[in-house]
Amino acid sequence: MRILSAPIIHYKTDMTTTSKLSALIFLSVCLLLSCKEKKKAPVPEPTTPFIIKKDSTPAPPQGAVRPPIVNIVDTFALKFTVLYIKDSAASSDRISKKLETIFGTTLPAFIKKQGLKTTGAPIAWYKSNKAPFYFEAGLPVNKKPGKLPKGIFTKNIGGEKALVAHFYGPYSLTYMGYDALSDFIHSNKKKGGTPYEMYITPPMGNDGKPIDPYKVQTDIVYPYQ
Repeated sequence: MRILSAPIIHYKTDMTTTSKLSALIFLSVCLLLSCKEKKKAPVPEPTTPFIIKKDSTPAPPQGAVRPPIVNIVDTFALKFTVLYIKDSAASSDRISKKLETIFGTTLPAFIKKQGLKTTGAPIAWYKSNKAPFYFEAGLPVNKKPGKLPKGIFTKNIGGEKALVAHFYGPYSLTYMGYDALSDFIHSNKKKGGTPYEMYITPPMGNDGKPIDPYKVQTDIVYPYQ
């Protein structure tokens, strides 16, 4: 049997007195969480698109598995105009290949043709957690183009309250970040929106070799009301 340690989770919040009290009760039960004063999330610098491979992390060996680090901030989601593509995949391997094409070829080519600029990290929404996998993948840009070709869409996101999990660990363990966010929202009786992932740190270094997954940052953004 594989033993999976609990993720190391930290919370930074800026809530009402009632919400803080509920959060403190929740944190005391978990015995893993710490509450600090919220700091304004920095706006990410414009990012050159990079390739995301969801299954690039090898399966962990039998025995104890190193837990991810999850730093959760109660904040406001950053605003972006996103160009995105809707797609589906029959397997997780196919998701990886399709993301490679979307982030590395299709969207960058259109952005260059339109004279646009990328303003943030790649973003993905996952609509299902079992095959067939439906997802949307996009890149933030500086403005909405005048005309869109078939298969490319645009939407504005952000500005609402959101929990953001700064996740450090293998992509195969991101479900633990989602679980931590869901537990927090349900414990505080909030209504959650549609979460999405932002790939802040590229998984590959300049030398073409994989970076230690525990140094790779994936932000899981969970809007709520």
